[in-house]
Amino acid sequence: MSNLFSLNPSSSFPYLSPLTPPKKFSFWKAKPTFQLKKPALVTSVLSTKTDPQIPQSVQTFWQWLCDEGVVSSKTPVKPGVVPEGLGLVATRDIAKNEVVLEVPKRFWINPDAAAASEIGSVCSGLKPWIAVALFLLAEKSREDSKWKFYFEILPQSTDSTIFWSDEELAELQDFALHPRLKCFLLRLLGTQLLSTTLGVKEYVQNEFLKVEAEVILPNQKLFPSPITLDEFFWAFGILRSRAFSRLRNQNLVVIPFADLINHSDIVTTEDHAHEVRGPAGLFSWDYLFSLRSPLHLKAGEQVFIQYDLNKSNADMALDYGFVESGSNRDAFTLTLEISESDQFFGDKLDIAETNGLGETAYFDVKLDRPLPPAMLPYLRLVALGGTDAFLLESIFRNAVWGHLELPVSHANEELICQVVQKACKSALSGYPTTIEQDEKLIERGNLCTRHEMAVKIRAGEKKVLQHIDKIFAERESELDGLEYYQERRLKDLGLVGEQGEIIFWE
Repeated sequence: MSNLFSLNPSSSFPYLSPLTPPKKFSFWKAKPTFQLKKPALVTSVLSTKTDPQIPQSVQTFWQWLCDEGVVSSKTPVKPGVVPEGLGLVATRDIAKNEVVLEVPKRFWINPDAAAASEIGSVCSGLKPWIAVALFLLAEKSREDSKWKFYFEILPQSTDSTIFWSDEELAELQDFALHPRLKCFLLRLLGTQLLSTTLGVKEYVQNEFLKVEAEVILPNQKLFPSPITLDEFFWAFGILRSRAFSRLRNQNLVVIPFADLINHSDIVTTEDHAHEVRGPAGLFSWDYLFSLRSPLHLKAGEQVFIQYDLNKSNADMALDYGFVESGSNRDAFTLTLEISESDQFFGDKLDIAETNGLGETAYFDVKLDRPLPPAMLPYLRLVALGGTDAFLLESIFRNAVWGHLELPVSHANEELICQVVQKACKSALSGYPTTIEQDEKLIERGNLCTRHEMAVKIRAGEKKVLQHIDKIFAERESELDGLEYYQERRLKDLGLVGEQGEIIFWE
């Protein structure tokens, strides 16, 4: 969840708005079960002989791939035991952008596979991810499923925060706001990750109750084994963490074997990491999922891809169950809202929608990066009132956003600066630990995986809050030197010179 500003220009501080639902999400790149931030040495790689370090289920899965013709002796990668858990390891030197595996379409798990299955008749009209989730669970319960050996290597859960216990989530616990501030500005529920996790869990539960009542229970012949909420969460977690998207004509697809590939921050591009190409070669009757190595590798090194350059550490923790070190993924999402009680609500909403925003707008602020371009104009719009309200009149409608991209008035600019600073300071004072204390906890190196993730995300959010606070503090100190709407207007009319002097005529 994101923090919600509801600026009310009629008072010194905005009031609190109710918690908004989580932002719309989608399923992204594949990932393995467990992740590390840096490449590491491979413990063991599957060989033609039985390897005691490779789980029997993985050896059986590999034999199934061989029997089905998906892999052969020429395939340059095999499953290996790596610090992340399982990964794909080079069996020979691999060139940059070389194809390392190909998986025919008949093995893909996607909405098309669900539609063509026994449950396809009841999946029509469902959200794609729900149809695929039901398909996963239906196939998993079948002894004769084509994907039987694939299901046997899937984890029971990941380190995604949706699988954390209440005790683990307590590390992302709500902090206390000063009683006075609770009435005004901002609702900050612990880390954003906690709020988002709780929102996603509620969303998945509601979707389960709906599909259970409308699809599962009325069609018990198609679902002979009861599907529980925990199982539905498992399917959601598998899709969230392992599905590829943004492929040609494929928005949600799980690719067995390819989804063993791990993420690394040493890969700095998403280009050519995976693609779907047309029928060709041995599988001339089928489309192929083709995975290329973005790096040059030596035999024995692990193959990595970049899951998503734009995700924050909180996103990575929710989706994949890991975070990266460093500050590149530290981010904080500000959620700004036009209050329905604002006397200019209709006009402001019309202006926001005309410019691609809405009643609620989300802005991802990253550490040591400039503010999102539309954030200041939207803040000025939300705070607009008093003598500045004339800009909301219909005569300005086509030009008002251009005016909002620059300071409107001293009062308007001062309000948004003070409001944001008070919000950031309140949030920072409410955390149970300081950044320095969080960093000491991490340095000790004795935290469990999930506790360390929570501390890193917590520290990152605080750093971004300090970054935002600094930006608006500096801006407030410069208010007297800014040029506002009325001055710009007078200059346009030729009534004021470039130095602000009034121009007189004889």
